[in-house]
Amino acid sequence: MSGPSNEIRDAVRERYADAAQCVTGSAGGDGCCATAALCDAEADVFGAALYAAVDRDELPDTATLASLGCGNPTAVADLREGEVVLDLGSGGGIDVLLSARRVGPTGLAYGLDMTDEMLDLARENQRKAGVANVQWLRGHIEQIPLDPDSVDVVISNCVINLSADKAQVLLEGARVLRPGGRFAVTDVVADADMDASTRAEMQAFTGCIAGALTRAEYEHALTHAGLVDVEIEETHRVHRHAGSAIIRARKPDPGCCETASQAVCCEPAAKGDCCDAEATAGGSCGCRAA
Repeated sequence: MSGPSNEIRDAVRERYADAAQCVTGSAGGDGCCATAALCDAEADVFGAALYAAVDRDELPDTATLASLGCGNPTAVADLREGEVVLDLGSGGGIDVLLSARRVGPTGLAYGLDMTDEMLDLARENQRKAGVANVQWLRGHIEQIPLDPDSVDVVISNCVINLSADKAQVLLEGARVLRPGGRFAVTDVVADADMDASTRAEMQAFTGCIAGALTRAEYEHALTHAGLVDVEIEETHRVHRHAGSAIIRARKPDPGCCETASQAVCCEPAAKGDCCDAEATAGGSCGCRAA
């Protein structure tokens, strides 16, 4: 990316770095607050207040204080033992550490972030939390440094809207998902009538609002990335022109029989309604014509 795109990225990086330094006490100034450093919003629509107390109590204060998101993706991702999870824009690590505990020692949680200060904070939070099954990656969410078909679940918390190339982020998310993998993020979604001045304002962009896609734009971008079963559900308002939403989708699995709403894996031990009984007799599964 170049020109305005680089300016946006640099502005986002600077404010995330400031937020990390606020949490660790390494930044100057009075009344420094991580949440206020990133989003000009009430504490109950951004940050740690969106996590259950039991989740907050599992982690060090520096992880919860550095939570700058608009939701709680680990609560909606339906994580399972042994899965591999990738958090886009992992910040201070709260969602990575919670995910790592949910997938257990046979699973793995990746945290991807472009900000050195946040990665340093996340590693320290991991040390304090005593969680081993985590790997931190430095890089950009538009160019995920992982192989294709390498993760079961992609999560993110109020970060995709900050990218200057959101369509590329979604393409990358779909690329690294394994067939049948799940996309489950929280993000800011703009109202269809968001005014141009709000979209264009750099302060609002780095403060979570102006970069947001509308519902229709998000649905189109996810479908273009090859994902199916797209669901977008607003949870609360974060601005007069935007709301926080749970966004889910799935990568199709060619080894499964795709129905209108889900994939039923075509294995003899798990024959679903879409499997033709005659086709499964020989140990394989065929899909009936709709």
